[in-house]
Amino acid sequence: MTEGRDHTLVRRGLALAWFIVVWDVIEGVVAVTAGLVADSIALVGFGIDSAIEVFAASVVIWQLRAGPRARQGRALRLIALTFYALAAYVAFESIRDLVTQDKAGESLIGIVLNVVALIVMTPIAVSQRRIGRALDNPVLVAQSTETWMSNALSITVLAGLGLNAALGWWWADPAVALVVAVLAAWSGREAWEEASERDSEPVASP
Repeated sequence: MTEGRDHTLVRRGLALAWFIVVWDVIEGVVAVTAGLVADSIALVGFGIDSAIEVFAASVVIWQLRAGPRARQGRALRLIALTFYALAAYVAFESIRDLVTQDKAGESLIGIVLNVVALIVMTPIAVSQRRIGRALDNPVLVAQSTETWMSNALSITVLAGLGLNAALGWWWADPAVALVVAVLAAWSGREAWEEASERDSEPVASP
């Protein structure tokens, strides 16, 4: 009974991961293109986060295919590294823009994209977390955290783009991008610590 239940949950987890891959490839292309046109670091960072989510979802697929409890430490560390990469990139670019006072242009496409992303990805994140907890799979839970972070990024990017469009606050965009960097670094640390905890657990005897 438990084995059959786990098999069903694994299939659902894989289906969600594949959905994220397809969705984030499209989302990332649109976000990066719109961000480059508007010269918006927060929007480009959101697009890069989409690419990172594709990689993280690929890690989930790789891990789940080996079994719900296999390869967990390595998979968590790979996801943690992607969080750190995003944090470093966005922090560097946002600080540079604040120092040089580089002004981002308005982006209606970016605003619409982030609204749609919130609508689509919120139920995905909820389902991921439920399945990950049911399987006691921290890799899938970490992926759900990244999806939730993407939802938070949508909110912060909307704030930055909205303030720039409505009030002309050029500094709002790089300031919001710094929030993105902090969220990414925090999530990376949590994933790495979870990997260390899993590695320290005693291995059950066959």
